[in-house]
Amino acid sequence: MSTTPSTYTLPVGPMHVALEEPMYFNIQVEGETVRSVDLAAGHVHRGMEALAMNRNYFQNVTLTERVCSLCSNSHPATYCMAVENLSGLFVPERARYLRVIADEVKRVASHLFNVGIMAHLVGFDSLFMHVMEVREIMQDAKEGVYGNRMNLGQCVIGGCRTDIDADTAAFLRGQLEQLKPQLDEIHGVYERDPLIRARTQGIGLLSQEEAIRHGVVGPVARASGVVYDIRAKAPYAVYPDLDFEVQSDTRGDVHSRALLRLREAAESVRIIEQCLDMIPDGPIAVSGMVTVPPGESVARTEAPRGEVVYYLRSDGSDTPQRLKWRVPTYMNWEALQVMMSGCQVADIPLIVNSIDPCISCTER
Repeated sequence: MSTTPSTYTLPVGPMHVALEEPMYFNIQVEGETVRSVDLAAGHVHRGMEALAMNRNYFQNVTLTERVCSLCSNSHPATYCMAVENLSGLFVPERARYLRVIADEVKRVASHLFNVGIMAHLVGFDSLFMHVMEVREIMQDAKEGVYGNRMNLGQCVIGGCRTDIDADTAAFLRGQLEQLKPQLDEIHGVYERDPLIRARTQGIGLLSQEEAIRHGVVGPVARASGVVYDIRAKAPYAVYPDLDFEVQSDTRGDVHSRALLRLREAAESVRIIEQCLDMIPDGPIAVSGMVTVPPGESVARTEAPRGEVVYYLRSDGSDTPQRLKWRVPTYMNWEALQVMMSGCQVADIPLIVNSIDPCISCTER
């Protein structure tokens, strides 16, 4: 539909070959240049918050793990923390190490998936297939340690479900040793390849000022110079005892966001190795039934895409009176209006992918 002789509206989505999930954009285009973006949400509403208020606290561990596949450990971990904060539960130290291991395993797999999709979107399909092949190392690790390639089922209220014995720890270390040189190689390709650089450098720019104004989180924020990571800013589990570096950049484009995710994946490998070295003996969960008193609590963690916040209100029954969560994509997708302004139509899929959107967990 034409709006002026030189400007027209280009509808993108909700089902589109360039988008992984149902998103809908009304884009004002002048020639091949995007002038403005209007985002319309609400295409995959599942009513999960309403479902949570009709299930007991233990059933909701399973429900929250199905909010999102790539962040599937972060949601039940944050939910369990909210319940534990309200109940006054002390999670055993060994369980806190096990939770960090599960979180970082998922972070590596999530970041590799995103940068692999980016290679596909620029037409570098051999690189896409190679990255996904490398990701299989971590997928095999998940299956070997937890028995599942996506939903790990690791978190329970008061601890963890699956322990890691000496044989399993040796298996996981072996997978990490396979992964480390591959991550270095992939980072080098993304950093230096002329096709990747030509299609991603200077594309989807988000300045530090705009990142702060929009309140973006996760790799999107850190690639724009906002060094904000809940693992360091508000440490939880055993992160205060671990030595890791929060990765950041200042260029704020598609290329810098991809490289930052690859550096974070390498840092996650270091974190997992530290946990395997330092994990103490002891129980992996509290014993007995958990009683949740009336009251309110909040918990937050650093998921692969950024900060996840869970709010819980209890009236003393065995079901939550209210359970609400805020996910990273909710904070990041409004910034697409800034990132897409002035870009070319062909760059839209790359820019959308660079925020690593999860529409299902955002609209839930």
